[in-house]
Amino acid sequence: MNSRQRRGVLLLLLSALCALGAVTGVFSVIQDAEAKVGPETTAYRLRTDVPAYRDLPADAFEKISMPRRWLPATAVTDLAAVRGRIAVTPLHKGSLLQEDMLVARPALAPGRQEIAIMIDAATGVAGKIRPGAKVNIYATFDAKDQGAKPVSRVIVSGAQVIDVGKLTPLARDGDSRSGGATTRQPGEAVPITFALDTKDAQRVAYAESFASHVRLALLAPGGEETVPPGDRTYTLDVDK
Repeated sequence: MNSRQRRGVLLLLLSALCALGAVTGVFSVIQDAEAKVGPETTAYRLRTDVPAYRDLPADAFEKISMPRRWLPATAVTDLAAVRGRIAVTPLHKGSLLQEDMLVARPALAPGRQEIAIMIDAATGVAGKIRPGAKVNIYATFDAKDQGAKPVSRVIVSGAQVIDVGKLTPLARDGDSRSGGATTRQPGEAVPITFALDTKDAQRVAYAESFASHVRLALLAPGGEETVPPGDRTYTLDVDK
């Protein structure tokens, strides 16, 4: 082997050693990165916006993987956790799904029944009523309907809300100022479902059918729910 061949062999050995060192360095970097990142786990991200107080459909989420150490403790890692729950605030596309975004849907207690009515968005507590809230339900009756004086009544006190529907365009009756004919005027209403006993459900059904307006008054958490009998009916005469 002459000197030229010996130099070639040495260069080949040097190249092999350099390549081995480079590969070793890459593996070292990868192992170091994996040690810092740690193992990955499953999480879920919103594929679309979800309005507040709505059910959570399974197709609203996409499954992703991310390092466990970077995952918040409240992150949802199993979609079984969202069954029977609703969004407590509006959820936005791209957000990581977390348990504190959800609340359990109020359950219907024994002896109660669900009844839903449309509440005018302009006269109800628009945007403030959510499942689990307690409200007083007021109904106002015109004099022509009562055969006497206009009256406002608390028909149910402390009614439990178990569902709030979507804002819906709704035509409502109105008296025309020309000729006295009844017209249909546009408006918006929200279907709200209550959990009531039979008597209170009858009162609500009666009010929705015959009252001029049905309004809700939101009660403060822990506040007094019962309205004294003397305060359940109001006419203008009481202020004279």
